[in-house]
Amino acid sequence: MARAARVRSESGFYHVILKGNGRQILFECDADRLGFLELLSDAFRESGITLLAWCLMDNHVHLLVEDAGEALSSAMQKIATTYALQYNTRSGHIGHVFQQRFRSFPIEGDSYLLEAMRYIHNNPAKAGIASAASYRWSSYHEYLGESLRGQRFSDTRLLLGMLGGADGFASFSFEETGGDGYQPNLRPRIPDDKAAEVLAGVLDDLPPSRLKSAERGRRDAVLLELKSAGLSVRQIERLTGIGRNIVARAGR
Repeated sequence: MARAARVRSESGFYHVILKGNGRQILFECDADRLGFLELLSDAFRESGITLLAWCLMDNHVHLLVEDAGEALSSAMQKIATTYALQYNTRSGHIGHVFQQRFRSFPIEGDSYLLEAMRYIHNNPAKAGIASAASYRWSSYHEYLGESLRGQRFSDTRLLLGMLGGADGFASFSFEETGGDGYQPNLRPRIPDDKAAEVLAGVLDDLPPSRLKSAERGRRDAVLLELKSAGLSVRQIERLTGIGRNIVARAGR
């Protein structure tokens, strides 16, 4: 089955989300977290990708990156494959570690870039775990000039320059849980006249009318792919005949 192409960012900035398969825990200990960050840093450096901000939660990861050379897909595939192999070897786990492929959301404009950074750093507060300032496993403290076990993984120069330095960063209202309306699913919607083309690319040789009777796992994977490609729930419902509630629940 063909995959829908990722929506490209004209600016080269993306908010990337990588989730554990079935909400599986990705990091059993601090050594796992540090190992993932080192793997991430090496892969991005080799690919020419700049990591601007990051946050590691137990079962998912948020990244803010600049990918001027469009190398993100290959880099993320390498990261996910290598980490999954290492994780399964250490833990004795068998099977997929990550939920399908990563998701990336284009970031256009300075205001959304700053709001995406705030959203990522504030993810622990949104989850009710800890404030941005007290959470250890994010780049928040790197923006204040600190390091994590002697290492720094993000390039803070661009965003600190936009905020006027560390003092401006510290006052950037991290007690809020969402910023000024930013959500990582804010991406361009596919126009109706292009939606059918996207659907055909994802379904490959499967007629749209057959998707309703497909095995649930396959059906939901296709629905998630269509939503990730930018189709709205209403567009998918209209094109496939599958009820909006089923479409909306796919991938949750």
